[in-house]
Amino acid sequence: MFKNLLIYRIVPEWTVDFVDLDAALGKARFAECGATQPMALGWTSPRGDAHAPLVESVAGHWLMSLMVERKLVPGSVIKRQVDALAAKIELETGRKPGRKAKQDLKDQAMLELLPQAFTKRGSVRVWIAPAERLLAVDCGSQSKADEVLTALTEALPGFAARPINTAVSPAAAMAEWLVSGEAPAGFTIDRDCELKAAEGEKPAVRYARHTLEIVEIREHIAAGKQPTRLALTWNGRVSFVLTEGLQVKRIGFEDGVFEKQPGASRDENFDADAAISTGELLPMIGDLLDALGGEQALGEPAAGTATPASAAAPAAAQAPAPASAGGGSTRPPASDIPPWENETAA
Repeated sequence: MFKNLLIYRIVPEWTVDFVDLDAALGKARFAECGATQPMALGWTSPRGDAHAPLVESVAGHWLMSLMVERKLVPGSVIKRQVDALAAKIELETGRKPGRKAKQDLKDQAMLELLPQAFTKRGSVRVWIAPAERLLAVDCGSQSKADEVLTALTEALPGFAARPINTAVSPAAAMAEWLVSGEAPAGFTIDRDCELKAAEGEKPAVRYARHTLEIVEIREHIAAGKQPTRLALTWNGRVSFVLTEGLQVKRIGFEDGVFEKQPGASRDENFDADAAISTGELLPMIGDLLDALGGEQALGEPAAGTATPASAAAPAAAQAPAPASAGGGSTRPPASDIPPWENETAA
């Protein structure tokens, strides 16, 4: 169900119940682009049914879907239309349009071309774990996640979410794991990683389907390269790639995690997939945050990037806190939990 997750913590000040959430999103339901509208976005049913609710609650988790539609007008087509309009003006007036006039012509060309343009649609899954105040956006780019956050902020009064900041930076933790050859408790290191230099042209070294327990990788880290991606598996159940920006990409569930029930309906399969996915990913995210030393307030720097000297030998000060093999908690510190959440949890 989920492929790539960008993870956020919802601010404690925002409170809403399930019914109010669906009603609020209903005011921003998706409508396709108008004739001269370059882009449209809005909320659709996560089940893919036209008249189904815009928010689904499965096993205590809320699932939503943001649809984004864009008109596709190639730059070369716009340029050709602008050149044609400019040539017509020159023929009629004897003068070539200036820079400002050219920009006006570009706007005019876009308005003329948009009604004829093809459209491209894509949906982004959104997952909220309300008890943990966790928001996860299923996309691979920050720009798409920003569109989701903007849409949520516009639809939900008082809503805000912040990126999760960890005590140990993912790059420093990944360097430590690769140098020591030991993943944190509950995780195993797989066979893909990427290392990049921190400055200059940022040369990169990539390993794909390759054992990572080699001297060469430790030498790259000692020379100053930092891990930017590392493939991991959690408890033999969920594989993924961790990035330096704390993105969880290329999520895959190992054999046996999903078991389709013969004869199950489409809705039953949706509910089962949602329950299993969130049930596996929530404790995995908790263990991952624990492995990175836990959360800390924004503005406080994460533990420093590994230097060649520190990467060459184990450093207790940089080592991330061990995670519980039974599944870590994704809850923030108790002092940061608002009263409404305590009531929900009770």
